[in-house]
Amino acid sequence: MTKPRSPSPLPTVPMDGVDESTWLDVIQKMDEVYTRLIDDEVELEKKNSELEQSQQFIFSVLTSMSDVLVVCNEGGRIEQANAALCELVGRSEDQLRGTRLDELLADDASVALARAAMTKSDAPRKGEAIELNLLDRLGKQVSVDANCTPRLGANGRRVGTVWVGRPTAELKRAYQEMRTAHEALKRTQQQLLHSEKMASLGQLVAGVAHELNNPISFVLGNVHALRKYCDRLQTYMAAQHAQADEATLQALRQKLRIEHLLADLPSLIEGTLEGAQRTADIVHSLKRFSAMDSEERVPVNLADVVDRAIHWVQKGYTHPVAVHWHKGEPCRVTGSAGQLQQVVMNLLQNAFDAVVGTPGHQPEVWVSIACADGLARLTVRDNGPGIPPEHLLRIFDPFFTTKPVGKGTGLGLSISYGIVEQHGGRLSARNGEQGAEFWMELPLAG
Repeated sequence: MTKPRSPSPLPTVPMDGVDESTWLDVIQKMDEVYTRLIDDEVELEKKNSELEQSQQFIFSVLTSMSDVLVVCNEGGRIEQANAALCELVGRSEDQLRGTRLDELLADDASVALARAAMTKSDAPRKGEAIELNLLDRLGKQVSVDANCTPRLGANGRRVGTVWVGRPTAELKRAYQEMRTAHEALKRTQQQLLHSEKMASLGQLVAGVAHELNNPISFVLGNVHALRKYCDRLQTYMAAQHAQADEATLQALRQKLRIEHLLADLPSLIEGTLEGAQRTADIVHSLKRFSAMDSEERVPVNLADVVDRAIHWVQKGYTHPVAVHWHKGEPCRVTGSAGQLQQVVMNLLQNAFDAVVGTPGHQPEVWVSIACADGLARLTVRDNGPGIPPEHLLRIFDPFFTTKPVGKGTGLGLSISYGIVEQHGGRLSARNGEQGAEFWMELPLAG
């Protein structure tokens, strides 16, 4: 706002010997000068007001900063400090001004680091991060993550240093809390993984019992036959030890069918060993599947994994499902055979559930593997009703299931997704021309 113009202090009466028109010109010029002085005064007051507002703004910013800020001159003496630093060290800004920064540091290592940063000729303009230890108001050591930025003058020469730092005690506490939460989450994931494995294993109990019953029954039958043969041999050997005549021994050989017995022994023993080995293989496979994951990452033939998964899933279903699968050439990936088998079994079980529950057509599932461009791609496709479009985006969410209550945990696909992700791959789903289609991509073993 322009100040009201004051009357001119100059006399208005002409001076002797001076022409009146000349005097009027002088008066007019003096009046113009006076007016400009008034205008300059007003402009100066306006600039002063703006400067005060800027200073107040800067002061409010410095005061509200939670990070500590220190401005040092070229010699390392404090020129300015904000309220956060004053509160941390228990000194006012007036007490800190002119103090060497070294006096605030807790150890010689911090002093050496600070001096090196303030005297570095090639210091980066964006600054560099340094961890310093300060002394707080109680004389205790406080770690601060500080950024050291050179302060340049009008000529571009370094005239000081700006320090901005944050005490790390709170950050370290937050990091520890986050780490603890992460460990708890990992334990929960392992528990969920094991629970889902047990749930999948429970669905296969009937098939497993049937699978084990065949070799065990075969072994038991052979053992009973071997026991009878053993009794006959003992009877014949006893007659020989009693030194019976040749005619008696010959008659006994025919009665006991010793020749047939001796000819049948090798096949009985071989069959027994085969059945025992088959039983051992089944037990080993089940142990590997049901155990908590402690397997190291090794090259795995994905085709073998699919072969075993199809075998077990088919054994667990009473309704026949036509599975179109050709094993083909080996396709090796790096990972855990047990975990990958769990993923494939889960995809197959979901496909079987979809097609078996759809009346009016022959249940069919197609499984294929393709290896190209450094990736192994496993596809499981069915001729079921497909996935509702509104469910496609949530299909891999934990505890999400479209199955009736008690028929699914809602964890299978979520855990499978995590397993595939941990193996460096991805698991996706979509609706095909008929039914749902799931595919898994994994990097090929190098």
